[in-house]
Amino acid sequence: MSNKQQKSKKRESLTLTGKLSKNLVLGSVIATLISITPYLFYLQESVPDTKTWNTFFGVYHSGTFGSANIAMWVLTGKVIPLFLLFLWFFTCRHWWYHTLLVPIAMYTYQTFDILNKEAEFIDSNQLIYMIPIMAIIIPSIYLIRARIFNKVNEANKSLEELEEEFKISPKNFWGKIKEYF
Repeated sequence: MSNKQQKSKKRESLTLTGKLSKNLVLGSVIATLISITPYLFYLQESVPDTKTWNTFFGVYHSGTFGSANIAMWVLTGKVIPLFLLFLWFFTCRHWWYHTLLVPIAMYTYQTFDILNKEAEFIDSNQLIYMIPIMAIIIPSIYLIRARIFNKVNEANKSLEELEEEFKISPKNFWGKIKEYF
């Protein structure tokens, strides 16, 4: 083997090792964030059961909730699923991942509704605000689905084969192993 070929192989292995370690670190961070969500949810138990809560950020007044503990319980019940949906959206490799925008928009609206101090009722009238988002997302997903079925009919491929074409899949063995973890 020539000296040039050896240097080229070393460079390839270094870049592959760098990509593997970067993906391993990123995957570990994402797995850690997912696994600590129950602890993040139960942080609300440390909030006192009083109308006002003095923190180093300032004073929180619970407003219509009656208790800061109840307000934080409701807030974490919206923020934790929103956080998990964002993680799923940014790490999903399937063609339909844009449908996740509908529940993301719903939980975002609900979170801002909770933070609105004048809100008398929470989780009300959200469907009215969701209709424009669904009017964009649902037809877009339908068009993608129609394209897939057109390709199935034209190319005599199965739905699984076409989904594999649309899926962003790893190129090497370690990438496939990492896909499962």
